[in-house]
Amino acid sequence: MRKVVMGDRLDRVEGQLKVTGVARYAAEYNLPGVAHGVLVTSSIPRGRISKIDTKAAERAPGVLAVVTHENAPEVPGYEASVNNEGSRVYGQEFRLFYDDKILHNFQPVALVVADTYERAVHGAFLVSIGYEKELHNTSLRDNLDDAFTPADQKDHKRGRPDAYKEAPVLVEQEYHTPIQVHNPMETHSTTALWEGDKKVKVYNKTQATKISQKEISKAFDLEKENVEAHSPFVGGAFGSSSRLWPQEMAAIMGAKVTGRPVKVMLMRDQVFNMVGYRPASVQYFSVGATAEGKLLGIAHHARGFTSRYEQFTERLLDPTKSMYSCPNMDTSYKLVSLDMSTPCWTRGPGETSGSFALESAMDELAYALKMDPLELRKINYAEKDPENDKPWSSNYLLQCYERGAERFGWSRRNPEPRSMREGEWLVGLGMASGIYKAARDRAEARVKLLADGSVLLRSAVADVGPGSATIFTQIAADRLGLPMEKVRFEWGNSVFPYAPGQFGSHTTASVGSAVYEVCTDLKQRLQELAVNQPGSPLYGAQAADLFFEGNTLKTKTGNASLRYADVLELHALKELEVSRESRGGPELDEFSSKSFCANFVEVRVHAATGEVRVAKVVSAVDAGKIMNHKTAESQVYGSVVWGIGIALMEEGIIDHRFGRHLNNDLADYHVPINADVPDIDVIFTDLEDPIVDPMGAKGIGEIPLIGFTAAIANAVYHATGKRITKLPITPDKLL
Repeated sequence: MRKVVMGDRLDRVEGQLKVTGVARYAAEYNLPGVAHGVLVTSSIPRGRISKIDTKAAERAPGVLAVVTHENAPEVPGYEASVNNEGSRVYGQEFRLFYDDKILHNFQPVALVVADTYERAVHGAFLVSIGYEKELHNTSLRDNLDDAFTPADQKDHKRGRPDAYKEAPVLVEQEYHTPIQVHNPMETHSTTALWEGDKKVKVYNKTQATKISQKEISKAFDLEKENVEAHSPFVGGAFGSSSRLWPQEMAAIMGAKVTGRPVKVMLMRDQVFNMVGYRPASVQYFSVGATAEGKLLGIAHHARGFTSRYEQFTERLLDPTKSMYSCPNMDTSYKLVSLDMSTPCWTRGPGETSGSFALESAMDELAYALKMDPLELRKINYAEKDPENDKPWSSNYLLQCYERGAERFGWSRRNPEPRSMREGEWLVGLGMASGIYKAARDRAEARVKLLADGSVLLRSAVADVGPGSATIFTQIAADRLGLPMEKVRFEWGNSVFPYAPGQFGSHTTASVGSAVYEVCTDLKQRLQELAVNQPGSPLYGAQAADLFFEGNTLKTKTGNASLRYADVLELHALKELEVSRESRGGPELDEFSSKSFCANFVEVRVHAATGEVRVAKVVSAVDAGKIMNHKTAESQVYGSVVWGIGIALMEEGIIDHRFGRHLNNDLADYHVPINADVPDIDVIFTDLEDPIVDPMGAKGIGEIPLIGFTAAIANAVYHATGKRITKLPITPDKLL
């Protein structure tokens, strides 16, 4: 059992549980007496329910209940004023089974609960619903004139907003990104059980057990401690499980009505409409530079959309504000309200779409200047954050450029478009930069030293797949000098100490800091116990004369030592428990903290058919000190694979006549498969950030995706001489 240090390439602590099928996901809790719920959804995008007939469904074999707006149990939180932030149920601007209004297509309008899943599906087909239709709008492009500035957004201006117009070299372009859907392997599911009238337990697919606990307690007017949310295993989420959704509320309502545990699992087509997605965008981008390539001005005006019943905003403009040194800038972000369900955070929310415009425009500018695209980015490297004039907490983007370009072989690039070829395939090399916030939130952790010298660590944090449970075990093992086998980490339960949601690339910085600090506190407590107990070989020793080695406290002279377990025995303790709340200090406000990347991509484009294949990827990432190189590399692989999908395949297509998805399944909504993905070469700077957290880590979950779609588009342009400004890049756009 060797010593573990942060950074080691260690296997996942839960890996064996997953591959052997022992790990249980939200739909796999087969509680005694569990019933199954299936949601019936609307077939119109806007209007009202004129009639609803549930009699046939109620008479069907095995059906226990049919819940609609006409008989749904009371949800006190629905009555709370939306202006009362203290009691408002966040995420429930859409109120399930509240009234007869239809706000979007595929809106849940009934829940059929039966003793088996098959009987629930059959019962759902027997529910008959009549509608009064109203005119609807589901097209962003057709409603741009109705765009408005959201309440939480402000235009960002610095210097002279129109300075780009006076530049010797000017690029103006319009970029489009489509709807993109999370589509995790595990569809969204909840199993709910009431334990009396005032206590509920949910086994849930969520990225934040504490958010589930808080919002369910507000919705049903329960004490927070009477809501228990479990989510130890999540089969992918990417942001789609970061709030309450209809299946959670439906399962809780169904359990209330039937008095039995109720399980509700969404079908794949329902995942397209009920649990968020990345909204489409239209972006107008202008950039001007000197003949030497120094940026003079940028204008970036983005348009997105939201539902009519809720405002959802993205950080589309954030990369533009901070990526490059530019004295003059004018940005704006507006929304169009559509008869659609509410979008939600999707990996790299906003930055993924916004960076497509920024990094494509920078490539266009490089060609206009007859300059190497990499050199243009180096020339405009920002020594500090241009948005707020704060120094970076750390920034190793230049290293990403240098190391990525060398590993990729950027120097072999012939700068002339359509100049490189291998047989029938046109060869293109492209690159792009990425920037994403490196944040830290409040978090708590509890550690318990047991009599055998092992430790038990707990936090409510979710682990939706990046390997967080492994990293936190690793941090604790490193701090306490223990082998991994002596550290057990338990997570994914709202009864455990507070943790923020696992999104926004801040989980390691937040919960990891709590783990780091609580283990440090445990060592301090052990030291106090060791030197203050008569009979201890370390009795009376001064802190300066002691040090920890492995699971032992020793004197520097080497003449006395005491193991962790011996400290407990000395004090007749069966265990020693320490809790800690961790949050960043005021120094966080003095710096701008970001993660950075440089993505290099080689593509092959078939000259006759327009087929695009990604042949090579090098992703160089500055994410601070890497906690586990194996799990960190997997995060980059995931970003690259999704980036290939976004760039070349993914597009949620709406038939605007009916306000309805045409491709709401994985047969017609295309995502990458193994044959679409080349070898992915990952480079980490692996240099500590001294500000964000005590480990020196920065966020990694989102950063490799930022700018990646532009890197592919830029490579396609280099291969073909055709600039694609509307994703995805499909053969019809190249022919």
